[in-house]
Amino acid sequence: MAEGGDNRRHPHNLQGVLRLAVEAGAAGDGPAPIVPMSEERKEWLRGALAEISKGQMNEVEQMKRCLAVLQKDVMNTKECEGEEGQRDEEEEDERETALEILSEFCENLDNARDLMVLGGLQLCVSHCVGHVQSGVRWRAAQLLATCAQNMPQVQLHLLAIDALPKLLWLTDSDPHPTVRVKALYGVSCLVREQEAGLRAFVSQDGFSVLMRGMQSEDERLRTKSAFLLLNLLSAHPEQKGTVLSMGMAEQLVSVLRSPHSSFHEHVLGALCCLVEDCPQGLKDCRSSSLGLDELLTHRARDLQGREECQEELDFCKQLRATCFQGQQTDDNGMDR
Repeated sequence: MAEGGDNRRHPHNLQGVLRLAVEAGAAGDGPAPIVPMSEERKEWLRGALAEISKGQMNEVEQMKRCLAVLQKDVMNTKECEGEEGQRDEEEEDERETALEILSEFCENLDNARDLMVLGGLQLCVSHCVGHVQSGVRWRAAQLLATCAQNMPQVQLHLLAIDALPKLLWLTDSDPHPTVRVKALYGVSCLVREQEAGLRAFVSQDGFSVLMRGMQSEDERLRTKSAFLLLNLLSAHPEQKGTVLSMGMAEQLVSVLRSPHSSFHEHVLGALCCLVEDCPQGLKDCRSSSLGLDELLTHRARDLQGREECQEELDFCKQLRATCFQGQQTDDNGMDR
């Protein structure tokens, strides 16, 4: 068989070409002399780049077609009333498929930016997240989350067109549990590591939405709400006063008294954040009306020896040590 580049797998996308370039550069760092690129090699590279550019253009065209499907839904006047049932079902499939394709394409950051420029995010916020079909609502929320993730430019655009209040409302009030979970995913992608998003979240009472999410009947929503609360308190300790003023400590302890669930790990983690270097948090958690010391003692006993609950047990011990061990020492000193 031929040796050298003939056996090499040719990259099929821009990342592959870049990786090939890096590997070639790394190889050039050694003692081997620099060899000019052959005409055959140049021609292959030109062709690869052309195919990639063509593929990117094809994806933009496909995104435009998907947007045309969604735009048609906005403008649809349902002229054929006699075929309404069958037509509605077909169009529902089209809309959901269009949103799924857009979500897949927008895993690529360039496509997410292109969708924003094409007006797709505006259409999604103004029409799709409030659609009568739950399948359209949750796919729209997922698309917004996919585009916003790790993309400050897109995050700021979505904040400017009021995506956050709509996603918060869906998280809090939508009757379909999957819509609520996907909407919370969108909220998370707009507020984590995004200062403007966090400010908007606080001003729109987002922490109360998380609190109600932790009290919902859907396990996924409880888990994701508690995890986001823990993440925000860990990254933004300046928000402790805000959540404590809402009675968050008492609410979290109440959640811990519900039937045990794996999301209690995040609830305990959030309580640990609230008492760390925070006198008001300590005061709230030490309130005798909460009975937190006894609750933590019993919970630690129940979790002992359960490997899958080790992190929850660690939080339990940390919270009890912070809140009550020092207090017991002080009380004993006063007795003496």
